[in-house]
Amino acid sequence: MSIRENAPIGSPCWVDLMSGDVDRARTFYGGLFRWESEDPNPDFGGYTNFTFQGVRIGGLMGKQDDAMPDVWSIYLEVADAAKTIARVEELGLPVIVPAMPVGDLGVMGVVGDPTGAVIGMWQPGEHRGFGRWMEPGAPGWFELHTRDLPTATGFYEDVFGWTTRVESDTPEFRYRTMVEGELQYAGMMDDTGHLPDDVPPHWTVYFDTADIDASLGRVVELGGTVLMPAEETPYGRLAAVADPMGAVFNLHQ
Repeated sequence: MSIRENAPIGSPCWVDLMSGDVDRARTFYGGLFRWESEDPNPDFGGYTNFTFQGVRIGGLMGKQDDAMPDVWSIYLEVADAAKTIARVEELGLPVIVPAMPVGDLGVMGVVGDPTGAVIGMWQPGEHRGFGRWMEPGAPGWFELHTRDLPTATGFYEDVFGWTTRVESDTPEFRYRTMVEGELQYAGMMDDTGHLPDDVPPHWTVYFDTADIDASLGRVVELGGTVLMPAEETPYGRLAAVADPMGAVFNLHQ
């Protein structure tokens, strides 16, 4: 069991799903990860929280525009969302959601990075973010796929205060991590030779599982799709899937 009480500034602290079918999403993720969900909050547009063993693990909200894709979003913890947004504006980068207080829960914002990926931010109030991580049924890893790794590195170091470490720097595999001491919190991959032309740079979340083969079978049973079967890597077994509405996420054992 990995209880998350505090996280370094700049590290991922929350994930949420924008879905075209909230009820089916609750059924799918409940069946896959044994998540439960709180009642939708009408004060916050029907937003609800997934919980795992009584602890908040992620958010869920219905799409406001059917043209938008179903997507999992990642939020980085910040000390001051307004100042962070101001720095993004100074750099001439897009602000998708300005710093917006969410009651006494915290302050959120969403921006575009200079390589084309979208990233959220969260300044915690009463809501501290996900309370479990790096255990089956919880978020385990967060990864940026970009075609411009040096530019992305400079942005996240400048705006979110990251300390980064080069994990690999070969033509086949260029990868950097956000670290504090010896602990790694997120990764950035140079996907120049791998991303299809029609796929923009993006962030993705990995959810941990104790048995990835069983989880993949359950994804299909629940109406989802296996996009990449489980494969062995130096970091464990990884797979990519989509829920029944098309939201993509990864599994890690």
